[in-house]
Amino acid sequence: MIGMLLNQKELKELEYLIKREMDEILFDLKDDRIDHIVKRAMEERYKILFSLFQRVASPADCLKYMRCRQREQKG
Repeated sequence: MIGMLLNQKELKELEYLIKREMDEILFDLKDDRIDHIVKRAMEERYKILFSLFQRVASPADCLKYMRCRQREQKG
């Protein structure tokens, strides 16, 4: 396990970067021109980013970015 010390400004920047990356992936997943294999890789990347996001964001923000499948699995 690796620990990391961040100040509040760095934490907000990290949260912002993760949100933007997740937004971009969600947008690209809707594109029918992207191959299924590529989309599967994008889904895996999204899962990793979301797990990082859960560590730095509020529960309310996490709900906004939770995918339908993730909601079903947890509920």
